[in-house]
Amino acid sequence: MGVKGDSRARIVLAANEGEKVVIGGLGVRFMVGAEESGGSFALVEHPIGPRALAAPVHTHRYEDEYTYVLEGEIGVQVGDEVRVARPGDLVFKPRGVPHAFWNVGDGPARALEIISPAGFERYFAEVAPLLPPAHNGPPDERALGAIMARYGLEMDLGSIPVLAERHGLTVEGPPPSER
Repeated sequence: MGVKGDSRARIVLAANEGEKVVIGGLGVRFMVGAEESGGSFALVEHPIGPRALAAPVHTHRYEDEYTYVLEGEIGVQVGDEVRVARPGDLVFKPRGVPHAFWNVGDGPARALEIISPAGFERYFAEVAPLLPPAHNGPPDERALGAIMARYGLEMDLGSIPVLAERHGLTVEGPPPSER
């Protein structure tokens, strides 16, 4: 469904539309991708399970991210600064700066993530089959490393136990409920 003169345009994306994947306690609903935005940005929705670590400390080489909190409270670490973002708050995570995020509460959290430029959003679809809940057992570290390298992503896996202990988080908690 497009607008006359622009086959990329979409008038409405309904709440139940969009490809979805789950990675541990982090959900991803793809809303706008590179194809729809001409590569300028992507928009994904992140439902995050209670007390779930959504992403350990990681650094993007190519894109900036903006997280707009819709529901719950989301803890963020950007560089050395740690904050809690609440509904209506916008968090800026610039490329080249290590950052992490998690749900600080015992209830669900939900955020919109704007990624600029687009392209990185497909990372989630590529890694989902390699990680819980889609994959049980040890992950294929070589495959994960190849995907991260292709997207210019550096991940500090050593930050996982530190963040979990410091903020009382579950690393692979129950997936967020489908909306």
